[in-house]
Amino acid sequence: MIDKPLFGATVFLLLIGLLLSYSLSTYTVVQHGFTDSHFFTRQLVAVIVGIFFMTIISKLDPDRWFRTIGILLFVVFLTILLMMPLLSENYVRTIGGAKRWIDFRVISITPVEFYKIGFIMFVSWSLVRKRLPKGRMALRDEIKVFIPYLFILFISILLIAVFQKDLGQTVVISATLIVLFVLVGSSFRFFSIIFGLGLLIMSLLIMTQPHRLKRIKEWFLSLNNSASRLETYQISNSLDAIHNGGYLGQGFGNGQYKLGFLSEVHTDFVLSGMMEELGFISIFVVVLTFLFIIFRIFKIAAKVDNPTYYLFCVGAALLIAFSFLINSFGISGITPIKGIAVPFISYGGSQIVASSITIGLILMISKNIHRRYER
Repeated sequence: MIDKPLFGATVFLLLIGLLLSYSLSTYTVVQHGFTDSHFFTRQLVAVIVGIFFMTIISKLDPDRWFRTIGILLFVVFLTILLMMPLLSENYVRTIGGAKRWIDFRVISITPVEFYKIGFIMFVSWSLVRKRLPKGRMALRDEIKVFIPYLFILFISILLIAVFQKDLGQTVVISATLIVLFVLVGSSFRFFSIIFGLGLLIMSLLIMTQPHRLKRIKEWFLSLNNSASRLETYQISNSLDAIHNGGYLGQGFGNGQYKLGFLSEVHTDFVLSGMMEELGFISIFVVVLTFLFIIFRIFKIAAKVDNPTYYLFCVGAALLIAFSFLINSFGISGITPIKGIAVPFISYGGSQIVASSITIGLILMISKNIHRRYER
């Protein structure tokens, strides 16, 4: 049997996201002349496809399929990311100055969402094969062990943060990889060096892009009560939407800040829109659900015998947790806005399907664990 509570909690979040895709897309629908159910219908298809993949993958044998699926996802979507800068505008859409989407006319996909899964699966499998020597290693030897993964991470940063201008996803992948390094036995010295280099690279990526500097400036200004609303437009409206919701909200469909005050409220600012319409109680329920999902994943990781499965489960939980934290901290003004989706809830087919595949892989592992415990 699969971990039914994990499956149920995931479907619950998917259904919340489905409802919000209908309610919060009001302004965008009118602005672009779409039908009222345009985003709802597309999100519904993504949810159905996501649950289908989640169910099918959960039925597979992890000992036979885990490595195959992981290497396939990693190689295919790394190749796609490498090709994207070379493809014409007919296939790779530029939105907001970034080329993150491949357009197939009927549908479009965001390859980085699937690459994250393949990256964590490949790293989990490969790190276990390294079999780090027991005892304290010299720093030079430690660097030799981890340098291939740092090189892959550097390529990922180049493709995602530079060519696609998506710093948020880079932060999520990098933070997850560093934690996995710690779990397989890296020293505090190595961790400190990598963490320092990460901060340096992130600072350079911010300073070389005007739109990132603008977001940092807006965030600093938002901390200053004397700053004008024009200077902190997005953050101010996000906070106002949250405040306007109160404890119980304005009612489903009755939000005001979704009407042009918050751009793409059904994607990046979905939590702000949700809190205005459904109140503090809604974010409380969503946070509890995310905590429950992460708890169930960690519980599966704690029971598993295979170290590859253990690392993947932890890595997958961290991907979900970091994505949620970066988005929620950004819309509440705690950190600069990164423009990263909320797993399972934000509008976007690629994010929905990729997140569902991740849970499907964990359910596949959980089914294997339950069988062994029954014996």
